[in-house]
Amino acid sequence: MRLFAREGKVIYPGDKMGHHTEKVELTVLCMIQDGNKVLLQNRIKEDWKGYTFPGGHVEAGESFVDAVVREMKEETGLEILDPRLVGIKQFPIENGRYIVLLFKATKFRGDVVSSEEGEMEWIELENLSKVNVVEDFFDLMKVLNDPSINEFQYTIEGDEWIVHLK
Repeated sequence: MRLFAREGKVIYPGDKMGHHTEKVELTVLCMIQDGNKVLLQNRIKEDWKGYTFPGGHVEAGESFVDAVVREMKEETGLEILDPRLVGIKQFPIENGRYIVLLFKATKFRGDVVSSEEGEMEWIELENLSKVNVVEDFFDLMKVLNDPSINEFQYTIEGDEWIVHLK
């Protein structure tokens, strides 16, 4: 494939004006599972408060797998092994979209530590309904655990955020 550059941007064939993309913020999230327990973070930030899976931003030029391994080490203290990409979550942001690559890991080593993002805690699967999880947690679990669902998308209709699982 022959690539062209215009004003510092790579232009792909068929994209004469360079308008086939949008602003994207890339992040990763990982469900670390140990038998019948999952590792959750009790987030303290107001924008998404409650128990959820740890994650964070992908750095410029970083591979997605390297990003999830790095983020899990930073936020949980664990070195995850063989993380598997199992889905994607996305929602609109100003002039673009926020994309969360959803990973699952069942192999890891190290000791759990917490970070400034929140306390880490192993929660048994049967006790998840008793924990103050983030609002969309159970929809997220469907994408992480059901191989027939691989996308979690929010759309906005008026003032309402609508969840679509595909």
